Amino acid sequence: MLWTAPTEKNLATDTLEKKLWDAANQLWAGAGLKQSDYSEPILGLIFLRFAEVRFNARRAVLEKAGASSRRGSKADEPTAYHAEGVLFLAPGACFAELLQLPEGADIGKALNEAMKTIERDNPQMAGVLPKGYQVFDSRLLSNLLKTLSTIPADLEGDAFGKIYEYFLGTFAMSEGQKGGEFFTPTSIVRLIVEILEPFHGRILDPACGSGGMFVQSARFVSAHQKSPSAELSIHGQERVDGNVRLARMNLAVHGLEGDIKHGNTYYEDLHSTVGRFDFVCANPPFNVSQVDKERLTSEVGKNRRYPFGLPRTDNANYLWIQDFYSALNDQGRAGFVMANSASDARSSEQDIRQKLIESRAVDVMIAVGPNMFYTVTLPCTLWFFDKGKVHTPRADTVLFIDARHIYRQIDRAHRDWNEAQISFLANLVRLYRGEALDFTLGGSEAESKIKEVFGSKPKFTDVLGLCKASSLKDIEAQGWSLNPGRYVGVAAGEAVSDEDFKTQLGTWNEELETLNAQARDLEQTIAANVAELLDV
Repeated sequence: MLWTAPTEKNLATDTLEKKLWDAANQLWAGAGLKQSDYSEPILGLIFLRFAEVRFNARRAVLEKAGASSRRGSKADEPTAYHAEGVLFLAPGACFAELLQLPEGADIGKALNEAMKTIERDNPQMAGVLPKGYQVFDSRLLSNLLKTLSTIPADLEGDAFGKIYEYFLGTFAMSEGQKGGEFFTPTSIVRLIVEILEPFHGRILDPACGSGGMFVQSARFVSAHQKSPSAELSIHGQERVDGNVRLARMNLAVHGLEGDIKHGNTYYEDLHSTVGRFDFVCANPPFNVSQVDKERLTSEVGKNRRYPFGLPRTDNANYLWIQDFYSALNDQGRAGFVMANSASDARSSEQDIRQKLIESRAVDVMIAVGPNMFYTVTLPCTLWFFDKGKVHTPRADTVLFIDARHIYRQIDRAHRDWNEAQISFLANLVRLYRGEALDFTLGGSEAESKIKEVFGSKPKFTDVLGLCKASSLKDIEAQGWSLNPGRYVGVAAGEAVSDEDFKTQLGTWNEELETLNAQARDLEQTIAANVAELLDV
């Protein structure tokens, strides 16, 4: 199914975050610095501005309350701020004070001291904030503070979070491969979250980067009129120490708290994950080699991290896939990004995939087209597990969706999904699951598209070129492949892409190999029978 939404690039030119980015980037670039040198410092300054706005609002409340209280004001007590999820800012740690430093002052040193003071007074931020500002020119820092001071203090809701997220995404796009380590494009994350529906429970991302999965999960909860802090218990693990800091700042800017640990997930299960989580969402690195599997042998077996065994191939994809599966409780759901090759991998990986499918936990597979990521152009596949489905009528089926031809072109090299497209795909899954439709995201445009494809009283049905619910028997006949292209087909009138043709050719080649093998077996049988007759 082809659905290309018009680009909204021009609408973004006047947004506050875009203006801030252009101004800040011009300053830094004028100083002859690489973007990779200033992503963390500038995100720290946005955090500082955000922290001051919330601090001032809370201080005003405390001072007003103190004026009418015989016990006096609590405006200088850090605990009075922490109780409301607000950071306490001692003198010297406020954005406004730094902004007013006189010409000639060592602003870099002052910023470092401000960050240290915030960490001292707010233990949850210990070791998180950047402190390398002394290497930058004071005039540059002063101009940057002035630029960021234009962020209105009366911004409501998640506005600061969106500014932080915009900078994260733009840094990721500009930093190439490194950017992919800490940022997953927002539309991909939003689709995963919409299909998982994390209304309440413990959520894990064992490759959490800058924490985008948690932020979008919290937005989903907020959009359904509930408090993310009350509904979600956030747990993350990340190999790169700098990304851990970005994630913890990201959570703080969005008013969230979580347990983000620094460690290599291949060798360290810092959250003792097996069977403990309601939701798992992740974008792990693809096709990683040279993982020392000897160190993992004690974690193989039932009720351990690798219940279906270790892959013999030098590829970690099926380590991650089993990590996600084993972390779920009996009703848990997982959604994650994975290399296309994992859907059709052979040998020991195929054996593991067969066991996963036979466990009835594989729920939905979505083929995603190219250019959706900032760092690679290759297409990918979204996998979804649902351990609770074993007790439902869809226990013996898997839903395959081909979303490769659904996208919005945001510039020459990149695509994403708009809200209506994300909602359409998520509601397609809800139709399949027999759940109530939800157009909180996407609104009337998504609802119209659902009715256009599935009727005025929408009911799930297979749609050539878009979706197909396939039985485990059909999947077994396809060699336990989870490649959506093998099942969904191509609608009449749609062009066959190179990727489609490659998939079709692979399928035809497999069928030919099977027929040739059967012919050889038949030839031997006939020869044996003839020989037996002649002997008689």
